[in-house]
Amino acid sequence: MLLVAVALLGLGSLCWIVIESLYISPKSKIPGPIIYALMEWRLAYDDYCGTRTRKIHKLHQQYGPVVRIGPNEVHFNSLTALRKIYGAGSGFERTSFYRMFDVYGRQNLFTFHTVAQHGERKKLLANAYSKSAVLHGATAKDLSEDVHQYMGLLKKLDGRENDVFKTLHYFSLDGIANFLYGPELGGTSATAGNVADRALLNDILDPSRRKLAWFAVHLIGLTKWLYTRTGTLETVLQPFLPMQKPSTYTAIRVHALQAMKDTRAALDSGSLQTEDLSRTIIGKLFIHQGATVKGGPKGGLDDMDIASECADHLLAGIDTTADTLMFLFWAISLPENKHIQEKLIAEVQSANGELDEHGNVTPVVTDKLPYLDAVIKETLRLYAPLPASEPRSYPYGETVIDGYTIPAGTVVSMSPYSLHRNAEVFPDPLTFDPERWTGVRDDVAAKWFWAFSSGGRMCIGLQ
Repeated sequence: MLLVAVALLGLGSLCWIVIESLYISPKSKIPGPIIYALMEWRLAYDDYCGTRTRKIHKLHQQYGPVVRIGPNEVHFNSLTALRKIYGAGSGFERTSFYRMFDVYGRQNLFTFHTVAQHGERKKLLANAYSKSAVLHGATAKDLSEDVHQYMGLLKKLDGRENDVFKTLHYFSLDGIANFLYGPELGGTSATAGNVADRALLNDILDPSRRKLAWFAVHLIGLTKWLYTRTGTLETVLQPFLPMQKPSTYTAIRVHALQAMKDTRAALDSGSLQTEDLSRTIIGKLFIHQGATVKGGPKGGLDDMDIASECADHLLAGIDTTADTLMFLFWAISLPENKHIQEKLIAEVQSANGELDEHGNVTPVVTDKLPYLDAVIKETLRLYAPLPASEPRSYPYGETVIDGYTIPAGTVVSMSPYSLHRNAEVFPDPLTFDPERWTGVRDDVAAKWFWAFSSGGRMCIGLQ
């Protein structure tokens, strides 16, 4: 009888879950496949197959701009939803999903949950990414040197095949590392052939990191348990790890931690003067070390907070920069886009302005090339380096988005992939066409461009 009672109780609970989800919950009125509404593992399966973003886009094509993609998750694809969820002062906060990007157990600009925490940290960094800071002074000089090194790498190939995925990762690693730490205290020389620096990218180039990311998102407890076992149990479980130890980003995080220690040592010894700090991101953070962050450690930033912040910027900058350049190179190399390549070459050759010491156009001149800007923007539209959903939730009660009632705590999201493929805004959306962004600015298209997110949590690199 006890077994029967337990079985009936379980069956009743299951029935209630189905009824509540499909008929009672406010989310039941939101269109979408029943299987997605009933179980989160249906979308997790798409995620495992690497088709999540494309599947959601197909659901939007089938059901419209609002789609229920999980028992507690809704995806949107409209400007009204974009303003509602991601607009400044919206009240929507980042979900626990982002905590997988904590570094050394510390939160950073990317992983802070609340808008207040994010805003406090961003104040310390915003000016460092401004256009004036990047186009002039030491940063511009370092950037010109990075370009020179990359051009030198291509010349050394002497006509041999260029694996642009690898070489552009070398270039982006050097660019962001030098920007963060300076050439002497954490900068890299991967493009110039430094073997140790190139080895830092092994974790990124390992395809199994995607599998680890899936486990970290969908099986959080199990993943933590697997990677914290020691002794005999660790040996037994090793074949079952999503990614073998050392796991993803280990080498890069070790490098970033050492860069922080070297900078601290240089400060303590007096070999690094305070006035020299302002040229790097890590230096600016050390200058502001006494600043407080709501929810952060008492007394403000400590050395590990600084290490975490810089390591996160390093990781965020490598793939995004390299992948964008790779897709740009590929797109303009296609036979049907030969005219785009020729127009780019002509624009650079006719550019007016100073050349750097290596004979290349300077960052200031490059910033004033309109067709190059259009090509970059079209690359980001069609091949956004972060095309997937950006989850948020509203913790303060029910809210209404695009006419649908969204209960508190529901995960809502949007993606550049779907926004950028709206055929009404971008005719023939799968065609690489920089002309979309030339001439009279299309304000409608500009509003749908979302490669850097928007609102208070938009990518700091947009500046």
